[in-house]
Amino acid sequence: MRALGIDFGLRRVGIALSDPLRIVASRHSTLNWNGKDVDALIERIFNLCEENQVNTIVVGYPLRTDGDKSPMTDMTVSFADRLRESGREVVLVDERYTSLLAGQILQETKRHQGRDKGLLDRIAAEIILQDYLESERDCAL
Repeated sequence: MRALGIDFGLRRVGIALSDPLRIVASRHSTLNWNGKDVDALIERIFNLCEENQVNTIVVGYPLRTDGDKSPMTDMTVSFADRLRESGREVVLVDERYTSLLAGQILQETKRHQGRDKGLLDRIAAEIILQDYLESERDCAL
C-alpha cells in the first residue's frame, strides 16, 4: 500500500504519493481550500487515499527551528487527529526546513513559483514523505 504525504497550510495543501513499494515519494497535487471548511478538505484527502490505495498518511509537523511549537502546530495536530478517524495510520513528521529545501529546489531548476503557487507545497510534501519513507526503511534494517 502507498503512503500519502501532506504539507498542510491554511490556503493550500501539498500532496505527495509514494510508489506501491514505498521507496520513492513523488509530488502529486495541490489542494486549494479556504482555511475553514476542514470537512471538505478531509473528504478530498480520503478520496485520494481510496483512489491510490493509501494506508498511511504522513503529515508535516510544523516546529520552529529551535524545536518549539509554531502557531500552526496545534492546528496541524488537530487536522491529523481528524485524519485518524479514517482508520488509516497517520504519522506526524518534523517538517523544519522543508520549505527552505523546496525553495532551493525551485531555484536550482530555475522554476518560478509565481506561475504555479502550489508547486512549493507539492515539493515540500514530497520532501516530508521521502524523509518518512527513508526513516521507515532505516527502522526495518
